[in-house]
Amino acid sequence: MTQQTVGMIGLGIMGSAMSHNLLREGIRVVGYDIAPRRRAEHRRSGGIAARSPRDVARRADVIITSLPSALALAEVAAELAQSAGRGVVVVETSTPPIAAQEAARDTLAKRRVILLDCPLSGTGAQARAKDLLIYVSGDRAAYRRIAPVLQGFTSANYYVGAFGSGSKMKFVANLLVAIHNVAAAEAMVLGMKAGLDPAMVLKVVAGGAGGSRMFQVRGPMMVKGDYSEATMKNEVWQKDMTIIGDFARSLDCPTPLFAASMPIYNAAMALGLGKQDTGAVCKVLEEMAGRPRRRAGR
Repeated sequence: MTQQTVGMIGLGIMGSAMSHNLLREGIRVVGYDIAPRRRAEHRRSGGIAARSPRDVARRADVIITSLPSALALAEVAAELAQSAGRGVVVVETSTPPIAAQEAARDTLAKRRVILLDCPLSGTGAQARAKDLLIYVSGDRAAYRRIAPVLQGFTSANYYVGAFGSGSKMKFVANLLVAIHNVAAAEAMVLGMKAGLDPAMVLKVVAGGAGGSRMFQVRGPMMVKGDYSEATMKNEVWQKDMTIIGDFARSLDCPTPLFAASMPIYNAAMALGLGKQDTGAVCKVLEEMAGRPRRRAGR
């Protein structure tokens, strides 16, 4: 992997973390983001800042996209279709609706560019620690070609089938994240209202039968009552929740626990916590329980 050049389009929480780990592996990373600040941060981290997605495409044979919306994906796909070379593989790691992924795939296919549907499972903190899973779907031969790149920023990668299967797997995973996150907050608030030290609740419960990955990852935030260092912002999570709900309804599949968690996230938005981490659902439940704390970042 030494001296290989990988393109990264989108240098937000996840994109910058992936770039950081690839750079640590000795891979040259050409990065682009619409925000000049992020391009500057990428350059300071040892990466090469590109002027546009088309500039990225001219320099890399493997391109990773980490984008905030379906519209952003469509715009980037249109630009890459103008300059990417034949056989370039685009690793799409965002979570737009599957129809948006398919439209981008078809746009790029006209240029003989291969788009793989490759959503990530993990938070921003996990991304920085190279503790991400990636669900790859699409052209299997292309997956085999870029598997060494995936190993540069994930702890494990899985080929899950035909194009779109990756997104479907991510919807399943994120349904559990949504529920487990609220469940962790609910348990933490119960412990605090009962007079237990929240740090002790985290220490004792996290490793037991009642623990979960979300309890381990977001429990420390809940103990501090500080959600300012967001690994997943509530305002971004709203988009994911909507996509999952629409997907489940399209299959006539009941998701009662997921549905029950949604109002808690909506309440976090109503409290002005859109840019805070989703662990801030703990604040919502503290308010409901009549036990609000006043701490930094809340």
